[in-house]
Amino acid sequence: MSIKSNKSSVRKTSPKTKKSKRTKILCVSHQEDADGISSAALIKQAFGGDTILVDYPGIIDVLESLRNDEKLKKLFICDLGLNKQINDYFVDLLTELRKKRISVTYVDHHDIDPKVVTKLKQIKVKLIHDTSECASVLVYDTFKKKLPEHSTFIAACGAITDYMEHKPIASKLLQMYDRQFALVSATVLTYNIVGRNQKDPDRLLYLVDELSESKFPHEIPNTFEIAQIQVEKLAETMSKVRKSMKISKNLAYMEVLDSGASGAVNFVLGFSGKDVGIAYKERVDKGIYAVSVRGSASCKTHLGRLVSSVADKIGGSGGGHARACGAVIPKDQMKNFLHEMDSHLTVDRKK
Repeated sequence: MSIKSNKSSVRKTSPKTKKSKRTKILCVSHQEDADGISSAALIKQAFGGDTILVDYPGIIDVLESLRNDEKLKKLFICDLGLNKQINDYFVDLLTELRKKRISVTYVDHHDIDPKVVTKLKQIKVKLIHDTSECASVLVYDTFKKKLPEHSTFIAACGAITDYMEHKPIASKLLQMYDRQFALVSATVLTYNIVGRNQKDPDRLLYLVDELSESKFPHEIPNTFEIAQIQVEKLAETMSKVRKSMKISKNLAYMEVLDSGASGAVNFVLGFSGKDVGIAYKERVDKGIYAVSVRGSASCKTHLGRLVSSVADKIGGSGGGHARACGAVIPKDQMKNFLHEMDSHLTVDRKK
């Protein structure tokens, strides 16, 4: 199953055709990290159904494919942060789905505009939103009565890889397991999600299925071999970052050519000694740069909010957490984005 094939499978019913009964359960979740994959696996454990995984540039295309899905009965949306570019579209689409009496549950831990929260509640979307825990932990905590014992481990892995294992609920989940076992498992899972597998939707869906069947990452075939390949690539990336990253007044940045931006950005942050690191990679098919932004422990700016504001002004979109976020920036605006980020960080430091 892939995003493309799922999109093309949407069929319009002829006016003369009797309406089919709505039976389809679907989870749309973030494909780029373990929190999104774990969220999808937990939804599958609790409710069954199908899964669509999506990155941020592809959100609208995937959501649009649901508009005329006459089978859809229950929709879960997990770990897909909103931004100013899609807020209105998101509310309008969910309003249309709710008018068709489709059940909609939206689980997220990113910042959400309070006006959007109000509108979603008005149309009776079940909103599970808390910035103090990761999405997979929120899924677990909400539906734990429907979930098997192994679900605690899936949620813990999501928390570890989202750097939120110290949060109240997540920390209790992690205490159930040997810490090193959990860290190794979460890392192997992450290294199976990033890198080349981002271009292999079937492999990502396979991970969702295997996790939903209560398997540990080490029990899934070839996971350690794939993780080893990714570790070797990251070692190469480290060397390239040291040679190629550029440093401005308040941040360091680098264009990534042959790996993912999320894999390089922490090296940019660490090696530069700056409070903010940015890595970006061109998405030729969409004419944009996919951008990852990270902040150090001493960074005083909420980067998710800053990135959202800057990206919106130049025709892009973005957002996320205080020290970890991302953006989609038009190709011809990348230099402007870097300049604006540096300038705003200068102002924040003077306050």
